[in-house]
Amino acid sequence: MALFEYTQVNNTGRESRGVVDAPSLGEARRRLRAAGLHIRDLVERPSETQSEATPRRWRTGRISVRDLSTATRQLSVILLAGMPLVGALSALVQQLGDNRLGRIFAQVRDRVNEGAALAQALADHPSVFPPVYVSMVEAAEAAGTLENVLTQLADLFERRAKLMNKVKSALAYPIFMVVVGSCVVVFILSFVLPSVTKLFLEMKMRLPWPTIVLIQTSDVAARYLWVFVIGLVGLAAAGVYAVRTPAGRKFWDRFQLRCPLFGDVMLKVTLSRFSRTLGVLLASGVTIVEALRLSEHVAGNVMIRQAAADAREAVSHGATIAESLGQSGYFPPLVVSMIAIGEQSGTVEDGLARIADLLEGDVEARLGTLTSLLEPLLILVLGVIVGFIVLAMLLPIFEINQAIA
Repeated sequence: MALFEYTQVNNTGRESRGVVDAPSLGEARRRLRAAGLHIRDLVERPSETQSEATPRRWRTGRISVRDLSTATRQLSVILLAGMPLVGALSALVQQLGDNRLGRIFAQVRDRVNEGAALAQALADHPSVFPPVYVSMVEAAEAAGTLENVLTQLADLFERRAKLMNKVKSALAYPIFMVVVGSCVVVFILSFVLPSVTKLFLEMKMRLPWPTIVLIQTSDVAARYLWVFVIGLVGLAAAGVYAVRTPAGRKFWDRFQLRCPLFGDVMLKVTLSRFSRTLGVLLASGVTIVEALRLSEHVAGNVMIRQAAADAREAVSHGATIAESLGQSGYFPPLVVSMIAIGEQSGTVEDGLARIADLLEGDVEARLGTLTSLLEPLLILVLGVIVGFIVLAMLLPIFEINQAIA
């Protein structure tokens, strides 16, 4: 139970305050109306433990795709057990606890308890529930298949999270190697070598060319290190700002799809996410035009989004999905052929799901191959750099030993 503070207005226009105990905001409003009170304001009173605790803004946290998919699956399981929607939402709120997602689902439960549809209650939180989520729930409520659609939503978000985690984990080690190796080389050139090469310069001996190159590089690194760091940070900030502009975002997304090593991987990641979302939307009862519109935003790439928008416009004028998507040039012929076969047989949803599975499997294989190639390549590059530094340091020492001998 929770306490709700209300402000009522009597027949003479005087206001008075009071407190009512109810399980939800909607139930409190119903109880007050049943008592014949004219309510002007009704808010939940924070509990003592809540008011003494850390402010909510410090405890909200970020809602990840995995957390949302887990909560969606839990709600689906509860509904499949036969519990009514409001009761299922209450059970889910108790399961989630006092975190941001739990409080949001509590607000969704209150809205549903007041008579709103679940899709309307979810649409009040666009930062948590994307348009794809809301549209699928709305179509499921109209068709009476809410439990099955929630399961499909959970599978959709779980697959998306797994795919992105695989991409991030595959790129994490090469990026780590590049960053650590660069920092070590810069540290050696800026702080270690100047003290060592000072001895060679004081001896006024003739130095071999590798040592001369290393000394000059070390001198430039030590003298302009902070200029380089500031320039690198400024370049990164300028890049982030440019990507936020329409032209910059379009250039960056086109570059991602045409990058020599990872372009094909990024394209297939984007296409798999687009295909699976489109298939799930169509399977849940969303119209083709609306499904294409919602899938545009899921793609995450401006070029694929534009291709989907053009396809949506063509489909609205009577064209097929396969013909519309094939004209963009970003969808491989195999993908277009599978979609065409699905349209002819009336199983385009299954065809899109198979396309997504095929693309995800290809992405995993490509990531494994790239990782196995990049790791030894990075080790070789770092080995060459370190070997050159060691060689440049040892050659003068060998000449000194020969002179002494």
